[in-house]
Amino acid sequence: MIPAHLLALDAGRQLDRVRQRAMTRYYLDAGAGGLAVGVHSTQFAIRDAGLYEPVLELAMRSARDWTPLGGARPLFMIAGLAGRTAQARREAATASTLGYHAGLLSLAAMKGSDEDALIAHCREIADLMPLVGFYLQGAVGGIALSARFWERFAAIDNVVAIKMAPFNRYRTLDVIRGVVAARAEQRVTLYTGNDDHIVLDLLAPFVFERDGRPVTVRIQGGLLGHWSVWTLRAVQLLARVHQAVASGQISADLLALDSQVTDCNSALFDVANDFRGCIAGCHEILRRQGLLEGIWCLDPAEGLSPGQAEELSRVSAAYPALTDDAFVSSHLARWLAA
Repeated sequence: MIPAHLLALDAGRQLDRVRQRAMTRYYLDAGAGGLAVGVHSTQFAIRDAGLYEPVLELAMRSARDWTPLGGARPLFMIAGLAGRTAQARREAATASTLGYHAGLLSLAAMKGSDEDALIAHCREIADLMPLVGFYLQGAVGGIALSARFWERFAAIDNVVAIKMAPFNRYRTLDVIRGVVAARAEQRVTLYTGNDDHIVLDLLAPFVFERDGRPVTVRIQGGLLGHWSVWTLRAVQLLARVHQAVASGQISADLLALDSQVTDCNSALFDVANDFRGCIAGCHEILRRQGLLEGIWCLDPAEGLSPGQAEELSRVSAAYPALTDDAFVSSHLARWLAA
């Protein structure tokens, strides 16, 4: 269970270290199994603002210094890697030095490159640290990638996982089919990043034929912007899903959660306005809970869309069992303390 870490800014759009650290503590106390930092939800613009290394360093130090509720446990710390090869190499070197376990590699900056160039890029970064592949949806800058690409990518020895976030069932299947074709399903962990289809991604078996025999693959967890809010409930949901899959007892109530969680996501990610308020929507939930002071983004033009606040209120009221306001309220002072 890996939240995509948000970015806390003050009214001057400068890093708010106290609230950034408080967010990290919140995620860990909620039971997250790791953090993804420097990714889309952290805002790709941290690189232009000179915040990439400071934000990654603060998250790692905060996670190491904090003893979460229930005691210390292993964490899978993932750093977002972006840009063309020279930039991605620099970021991988920074992340590795800071102690991150893997890099989530965005290929958005490689738009226009052919498949051979993309694979060469991935191999070069994989020489520096373990990689998590990233299929980013086109609405926020992702590029279309074929099943053959994912087969070649999964065959790279230092690839440990793939986050699938194309928000497209056909392209999600391309990733899984590629992993099976590469015979990498035991080595490469699959994470859903499809915030529009979280529960069914986690519940469904994916079956493909290989050498005349069926191969069954499951998505084991999520690396999600949606999970940057109401994190306690997301942890509990994933545990419930794993229990249901293990027992073979998948209830209608659990299946119904897919549409309910997706309805919440429609408000968080501002689907009505082509995802323009997707980061600000998550900020707004944490602002209402008191974790953030405001919803400021690095880009002054980025904020809530008209009607989005009302939609957030609607889904919060409609699905109280999916929110964790009481949990945040009871621990907020501790997270904000020095």
